[in-house]
Amino acid sequence: MTVHWGIRIAALAAAASVVLAGCGDTTAPAGTAAGTPTLGGLTHETPSNPSPSTPTGATPTQPSSPATQPSQPGQPSTPGTTAKPGTRPGESHETNLMPVIQHGPRDKKWVALTFDADLTALMRKRLQHGKVKSYYNEALITKLRQENVPATLFLTGMWMEQYPDRVRELAADPLFELGTHTYDHRGFTKHCYTLGTVPKADMLQDVRKAVTLLDQLDSHATRWFRFPGGCYDGTALHELAPAGVTAVGLDVPGADGFAKSPKPIVKQVLTHCQNGSIVVLHMHGGENAPYTDEAITPIIAGLRARGFRFVTVTELMGG
Repeated sequence: MTVHWGIRIAALAAAASVVLAGCGDTTAPAGTAAGTPTLGGLTHETPSNPSPSTPTGATPTQPSSPATQPSQPGQPSTPGTTAKPGTRPGESHETNLMPVIQHGPRDKKWVALTFDADLTALMRKRLQHGKVKSYYNEALITKLRQENVPATLFLTGMWMEQYPDRVRELAADPLFELGTHTYDHRGFTKHCYTLGTVPKADMLQDVRKAVTLLDQLDSHATRWFRFPGGCYDGTALHELAPAGVTAVGLDVPGADGFAKSPKPIVKQVLTHCQNGSIVVLHMHGGENAPYTDEAITPIIAGLRARGFRFVTVTELMGG
C-alpha cells in the first residue's frame, strides 16, 4: 500500500465534539480540540511544531484496493485473512511516526462498523459501587450476531481486566476482530474532553500494556488501535511508533455518546456514511452510551438498503 507524507493541523469538526463525548466520563466541553478526520486512507502524519494540545491531521491519499474480497452481505467475516504471512492486521514497522488510517477505499460500497469499549478509573468506581450494573452492552453484541454483521472492537485495558471472559468469547467469534483502545482511556493530548492526559513519558507503556493484555486473551489479536476521544498530535504519533500499531480514526462519529434517544444516532450514521467509511460507536452502554443497541438495527437495515457491505477494518484496508 502506498504511503504518502503530509502535514495538516486542525481541530475536530464541531459535530465530533458531541458525538465523541461517549469516550469520556462527562460531555465534552465546547471548543475542545482533537484529532481531525481526514480524506486520506493510510497516512503518516508529520507534525509541524507539535505540542500535546495541537492535533495533527494528514494529507489526503488514495489507498490501494483490498487484496481479497470481503464476505458477502449476511456472511461472517474472517479477521486477518488478508494480512501478510507472519504479521498481524494493523501491524506497523514504522520507527518515527505511528501510521493513521481514517477510512478505506471510496470506490466500493464497504463500511466498517467499529465499537469502543471504554473503561476509566471513574467508570470502574461507579461499577464497583453499584451505580452502574455493567459496562458491557450485551444486547448490542447479540444484535450484531443476529444480523450476522462483522465488526472491529477496540478494548481498553481496564475493560479487558474487568471482563476477561467476554474478551475471550468475542475473540472466538469469527464475526469480530479485536484491537486496543489504550489502558485506562486517558487522552494523548491536553484538554481531550474530560479524559485527563497521559504524560509523554508514559504514552508508550500505556499502549503496550493494553496490547499485552489483549494478546493474553486473544491469540489472533490485531494491531489496530484507537486514540481515546480521537485526540492525538505529532508528539503522540512519534512516542507511540515503537508500539507497532496503526491508529484507526473515523469519518463517521456515531453520536451515541450520552445520546437521549436512538434517533440522532441513526440519523448521524445514515446521513454521513459513504463508501469506505469507518463508523465509530460504543459497546460499553451504561450512562455513557445508553442507546447504541437500540440504534444498531435500523442502522444496519438502512445501510443494507443502500447496498453497503459490512466488513472489518482489516478487510476494509486489505490487511
